Amino acid sequence: MANSFIHPDFILTNETARKLYHEHAEGLPIIDYHCHLIPKMVADDHKFKSITEIWLGGDHYKWRAMRSNGVAEKFCTGADTSDWEKFEKWAETVPYTFRNPLYHWTHLELKTAFGIDKLLNPKTAREIFDECNDKLQNDPNYTARGFMRRYKVETVCTTDDPVDSLEYHKQVRESGFEVKMLPTWRPDKAMAVEVPADFRAYVEKLAEVSGVNISKFSDMVDALKKRQDFFESMGCKLSDHGIEEFYAEDYTDAEINAIFNKVYGGTELSKEEILKFKSAMMIIFAEMDYDKGWTQQFHYGAIRNNNTKMFKLLGPDTGFDSIGEFNTAKACAKFLDKLNTEGKLTKTILYNLNPCANEVLATMLGNFQDGTVAGKIQLGSGWWFLDQKDGMQKQMNALSVLGLLSRFVGMLTDSRSFLSYPRHEYFRRTLCNLLGTDIENGEVPYSGYEAERVNQMVEDISYYNAKNYFNF
Repeated sequence: MANSFIHPDFILTNETARKLYHEHAEGLPIIDYHCHLIPKMVADDHKFKSITEIWLGGDHYKWRAMRSNGVAEKFCTGADTSDWEKFEKWAETVPYTFRNPLYHWTHLELKTAFGIDKLLNPKTAREIFDECNDKLQNDPNYTARGFMRRYKVETVCTTDDPVDSLEYHKQVRESGFEVKMLPTWRPDKAMAVEVPADFRAYVEKLAEVSGVNISKFSDMVDALKKRQDFFESMGCKLSDHGIEEFYAEDYTDAEINAIFNKVYGGTELSKEEILKFKSAMMIIFAEMDYDKGWTQQFHYGAIRNNNTKMFKLLGPDTGFDSIGEFNTAKACAKFLDKLNTEGKLTKTILYNLNPCANEVLATMLGNFQDGTVAGKIQLGSGWWFLDQKDGMQKQMNALSVLGLLSRFVGMLTDSRSFLSYPRHEYFRRTLCNLLGTDIENGEVPYSGYEAERVNQMVEDISYYNAKNYFNF
């Protein structure tokens, strides 16, 4: 339809952008190398009971918008509110989200997942709700695996704790499902020493699953290495670390052994001891990744669970986190330099949450590129609050000016939803529009060899760079 909101040339504002997208980006498969999908849902080929479950369940982006629009909490997270009541409140909120990426995402998902070419608002809510639910209930292609097939997903990397059994990854692999689902090593809890009782409980669980009797710090490291071997056997090629800031305190082995004994014994640590322990663990994890040939990812800069009243009521990841301000550049440089000096710096992706750090990290990359791998140190794609058109453009502009956009490994969903794959399309359209505009402005040549280079650049950033970088 010519008057569709989500039309074939959506976001593509010039002829060159349209050519780049339709001829070089649109048809490529998706490599989603960082997400939070629930592996069991893939293993079970989960069937969703309604559009509300797949669209609003766990989606704190939408909850934040609904709360901002004056919607009561029971319509966001309430257990006693019907799926229709929640969907109706979301539909009432959507027309108030103009200029928020949720408006674009909502209609991209309706169009690409359900073939629905209507705008969601209070007048269309019921028919859209019923049409989506009819497909979810009656069409065998509208399941967890069905959505992955629809979006031409080739590989996904979930986010998994070292103590996880990975039983569902094994089930998916043995089922013959054509989409590769690989685990990602996320050992954050092994350095979370703020609450001694929680740390002790985690270490005991680690001991149980690894078969290593843990009574001292070196035992814990041995147990983690055993679990890393297991993750490797399940196809893992990446680690991921969610940190507030980079940690690079000076420490001695004796200090770390003493700190472990203290916190494992139930005594609270000082702030200095906490920072030293985290610094030691980051180095140990980085060295383990290097030995495995894995890529390490660092997501930093969030301040979480700011609303203590709602945290007590709902728990984490419910929409009460925000961008933090951390003066972390020197610590990041010191951390990378220590690994580089020891010859233990593996491929690394740095994701910042505060946009003011785009240029900071973009200049950090060049300090540690060593010519062994193209784009060895990466500036990660726009993350969380920045994974929208403006955030993507700012990240790509910083990388373009201060590094090599051509070597960028591209987009990911960072999502728990099977309807988030259009974020890859949104990114590809934004990338093509950025390059197409430069070409039409006469800032990038587009003929002969240079045209081939631009075309390949689009294909590489959309797909091939990630495929080659991660050795999938």
